[in-house]
Amino acid sequence: MRVAMITAIFASLASPALADFAKIADENQFVEVVNGKTLTRPLVQLEVSPTGQISGQGASWPVTGNWSWRDGYFCRDLDWGGTDLGYNCQEVRVFNDRIRFTSDRGAGQSAVFRLR
Repeated sequence: MRVAMITAIFASLASPALADFAKIADENQFVEVVNGKTLTRPLVQLEVSPTGQISGQGASWPVTGNWSWRDGYFCRDLDWGGTDLGYNCQEVRVFNDRIRFTSDRGAGQSAVFRLR
């Protein structure tokens, strides 16, 4: 009984952070969240402008690109230090000062950034 209770407590502490990421389904909400902010994670700093540009640095190489909002997804085309990262539409979710992008319309890999 005691082990089950401790396990339940730890499970409840671990899971809310993932559950609290709310999906951004509209362009206006997305712009409101990122406008004037820098998206950061280790070795990466990006700015996503309301007018569709992406710029910044990734591991000391420049990052440039464009984005648009299509069918509830953030669709971007990126170049990282001369390497074309291609076009991809991503699910976007936000929780407090964190934003998570999941490639392939939510079915691929995720990256979480801090909004500063």
